[in-house]
Amino acid sequence: MDLYKILLVDDEMDVLRAMKKKIDWEAMGFCLAGTAENGQEALEMAEQLHIDVVMTDIKMPYMDGLTLCRKLKENYRNIKVVIYSGFDDFEFAREAVHLEAEEYLLKPISVKDMEEVLTRIRQKLDDEINEHRNMNRLYEYYQKSLPAMQEQLVMGILEGKVTGERAQNMLESYEMDFRAPYYVVSLLYVDTGSGETAGQNQQLLSISLKDMSRDYLNERMHFYSISYLDEIIIIFMLKDKNEMEKVLYHLDQICKMGDRVLKVPVTAAVGQICDHVDYLTTSYQEARSAMEYRTIMGGNRVLYIHDIEPSPKDAVSFLEYDFQNLVRAVKLGNRDETDGAIRQFMDSIRSFSITPNQYQLIFMELITELMKIGRSYKLKTRQIFGEMDVPWQELYKHVSIDELENWLRDVCTNLRHTLRHERTDSTMKLTEQAKAYINEHYMENDLSADTLCRHLNVSAAYFSTIFKKEVGQSFVAYLTKVRLEHAVELLRTTEDKTYVIAEEVGYTEPNYFSYVFKKEYGISPSKYRASL
Repeated sequence: MDLYKILLVDDEMDVLRAMKKKIDWEAMGFCLAGTAENGQEALEMAEQLHIDVVMTDIKMPYMDGLTLCRKLKENYRNIKVVIYSGFDDFEFAREAVHLEAEEYLLKPISVKDMEEVLTRIRQKLDDEINEHRNMNRLYEYYQKSLPAMQEQLVMGILEGKVTGERAQNMLESYEMDFRAPYYVVSLLYVDTGSGETAGQNQQLLSISLKDMSRDYLNERMHFYSISYLDEIIIIFMLKDKNEMEKVLYHLDQICKMGDRVLKVPVTAAVGQICDHVDYLTTSYQEARSAMEYRTIMGGNRVLYIHDIEPSPKDAVSFLEYDFQNLVRAVKLGNRDETDGAIRQFMDSIRSFSITPNQYQLIFMELITELMKIGRSYKLKTRQIFGEMDVPWQELYKHVSIDELENWLRDVCTNLRHTLRHERTDSTMKLTEQAKAYINEHYMENDLSADTLCRHLNVSAAYFSTIFKKEVGQSFVAYLTKVRLEHAVELLRTTEDKTYVIAEEVGYTEPNYFSYVFKKEYGISPSKYRASL
């Protein structure tokens, strides 16, 4: 059984010792993670130790128990707080309830009372965890969320963000049967901008049209439809290419139904047929391109990209998908994944009859994609391509497909290593900037991780992870170290009073400064100075 971490907070050492000895913590389901003598220290320990329960006295120096409870609830909503006090004060009890403390106990606390409170809290923690882990509840939630998740997945596929084996696995996981020899993507758009429909709610009309089109297509075609922004997307799954005529006919009927029943002009736009889920993004983009002709050719009709923009015989439709795989592998993958993406890209080129013009176009687009990666990391051309300043002017004229593959592997390997070093340098730079800011502002008593993160323009969670990984200490521990080092220097080189030095290194409470100093060095600041 996993033990919950508990932190005891009291400025009386006798009380802490008694509480530690009286309770068999492990038998109660807890691990005593530590003790603190005041709220400020407890707050710092909670950040570092990931505490589940805090038991705290109210009356303590530097930060009292109620303030500690308030700050814990602000920063760590799931921490359970038990407040105890030697004062039977209604205002204290009311404030504890207001702060959502689990219990308010009066001293002296009996072992029986402690065990009853701990039993209730452990049960509450168990219930919360079981609630999250409950498979039946998770399955019900999953089923309710599944339609929205399916729509997100489809949009990810259409936009080229989810491809390859990952797309196939996610389709199976989301219980979606997209198996078909051929596919085509179409869009439906409701025009509410003029005539009788001017000013009508486009979203409501789109929902009505979506339901109407589903009812019409259900017995006629194999399809999947979703609403996205102000359009309806329909993916047709075809048995053979000849079904394309059916697609165009049925879409034309839907446009007429929209005009007749809803009294709105409806435009359908259709992309080219493709033979793989990964190429749906091409068909989708073609449908979007066709829809752009609505303003020129008028609505209430079917706009087929093949009729509007006849594709040349040498058109190559695999580029977008393969470029994205390659880019993803270079940015995030390891060597094997990058090599696999390169092989896939080159196999796609070899599978088509490539003309010299196509070859140049592919090469130019490839160079552009690689430069986009470099630009996002502010890399110079030579950092990407080596000594070749203008590769697109020379390479495609002189290299074969096989030579291109070797060159591409060298460039991608170099770029992947460069990006890795850039990310490492970036984290080191961030850490150094944080250290520099702390060294410049340690004397400010309100210096916090949030203040620093705002200055660095990064999130607190990211900063905390990076800083602790690079420095080996949390922000609070490092700040304390810097402040005490400066305090030691002032004790050595000046005659300033201890309370003055405390203020100069960022502590508004001289007593708390002395407490922290003694905890670190074993003696008080005044005795440290005397020992010199």
